[in-house]
Amino acid sequence: MPAAERVLLGSVTMWLLLPSLFLLASCLRSAAAFPKGCYPSEEEGLKTFRCSNARLTEVPRDIPNDTNKLYLDSNRIPFLPRDAFRDLPLLLELDLSHNAIASVESGAFRGLAEHLHSLDLSSNRLVSVSKDAFSNLKAKVNLSNNPWLCDCRLQELIRAVDLAAGSSGGIVCDSSAQEEHVGKAFLQVIADTDFCNVYKKTTDVAMLVTMFGWFAMVISYLVYYVRQNQEDARRHLEYLKSLPSKQRRSEESSTISTVV
Repeated sequence: MPAAERVLLGSVTMWLLLPSLFLLASCLRSAAAFPKGCYPSEEEGLKTFRCSNARLTEVPRDIPNDTNKLYLDSNRIPFLPRDAFRDLPLLLELDLSHNAIASVESGAFRGLAEHLHSLDLSSNRLVSVSKDAFSNLKAKVNLSNNPWLCDCRLQELIRAVDLAAGSSGGIVCDSSAQEEHVGKAFLQVIADTDFCNVYKKTTDVAMLVTMFGWFAMVISYLVYYVRQNQEDARRHLEYLKSLPSKQRRSEESSTISTVV
């Protein structure tokens, strides 16, 4: 084969291979950006990003923004900061189960309200979370198997979220102001106890006690003031009685005028 033809054939081959090389380089670059143990895939037509058992200690930052299903389960994530998932507008399912999550900041799920329909926070270390952390979420939420403190805050949270089917029985009182509640399912407990109403009554009683204390102080001061003035008036009258007649009458008139 002539040299010219070989060069031409080589050039054509190179041009044909270039797109494949660029695609391969792009894939390798993307893979290198993902945390170790994380990888993208497609499941049932949905773009999925899996980071299960990847020893993560925080939510990864390089998650593809077209992800539909995100698995961050079985890691070591301790808390969820504000805007942790703000760059994932198409997220439908989020699995954060079996981590060490003990705190969820308000706004952690901001940006997910429109599409997210499943949120799994089971088997973490949640003790108390504000209902504001789940503001506007329409997702089915799994909060089971956490060491919950059963109080008004948890009651407000449960009323604010839509619990995943079959998960309510796993929300158990790990601690409570009333010892008899420990170890019982929270929904069973609030069937007989309104934690928020108990809190309101306690607050009302505290306010009444405070008001009574102030009232008692005012009354005590008035009684002291009246008695003190009576004592001064008695002393003055005794003094007037000890004076000569004319001066006494003049002083008495002055005293009566002053009193009037």
